[in-house]
Amino acid sequence: MLIDFSSRPPHPDFSPAAPHLQNYRRVYQASESRSAQSDAAQGLEGWLRTYETLDARHVVLKARDLTTTFGFRIPNKAVSDFIRTHGPRYIGFAGVDPWQADAVEQFDHAVRNLGLRGLNLQCFELKMRPDDERLFPLYEKAIELDVPVNIHCGINFSTHTPMSVGRPEYIDNVMVRYPDLRAVASPPGWPWVQELIGVAWRHPNLYIGVLAVRPKLLAKAHSGYEPLLQYGRTILKRKMIFGSAFPMMPVETALDELDALGLDDETRRLWLHDNAARLLGLPPA
Repeated sequence: MLIDFSSRPPHPDFSPAAPHLQNYRRVYQASESRSAQSDAAQGLEGWLRTYETLDARHVVLKARDLTTTFGFRIPNKAVSDFIRTHGPRYIGFAGVDPWQADAVEQFDHAVRNLGLRGLNLQCFELKMRPDDERLFPLYEKAIELDVPVNIHCGINFSTHTPMSVGRPEYIDNVMVRYPDLRAVASPPGWPWVQELIGVAWRHPNLYIGVLAVRPKLLAKAHSGYEPLLQYGRTILKRKMIFGSAFPMMPVETALDELDALGLDDETRRLWLHDNAARLLGLPPA
């Protein structure tokens, strides 16, 4: 059973021009070139077929609204329309622009009327720390709507925003203020991995998204990711959530590398399905 918490379909609505992310293309050039040769990259039908073959329970698609900062949008309605067309395997997270006065209303509409199931905050693209008070009304609305929030954590490669906005300590501040908020910090906090582990250990409702990082690095000495494997197979095994981050890497490669970590059956099931299902408020499989 699989829930992929991060994947982007090869569809025009999900691929607007993004000049502010060009440095990502340099950093991820090798893995993205492998993705381009995978079945999932062979048009939308190939991407859909990949998840059909894997018998994925759900795939999470994330909207983004960076109108104020970068003039970039993956609209909530585009995500909702995709799900309506391609079926309940796909779950959408809303994206809103917190610089706009109607951000809370847009979030509420996305959940109540468009059927989206969470909120996506790529804070480095919003040029805000996660504990910026302008985000507080959105966290309060997420609690009211009983939906989770995905919060970017760790380094960003944009170079248009300081990487310090991704420090886990700012998510700690959010969780102290809003202990009832269900949230996932993703990617998993590098180069502050141990700091994120401490924050997730402290807060029952905070999860760690293992995405946008090659899973094999969790077992590679001196990578900085090793503590995720140590704690993620023990005291934090109910906190770890897998995402392939396609097209940053092939879906199958991410899964193969995760399997190579040697997780026991229970921990593997938690990482690949059960933890995400709990975060999303889904019924048992």
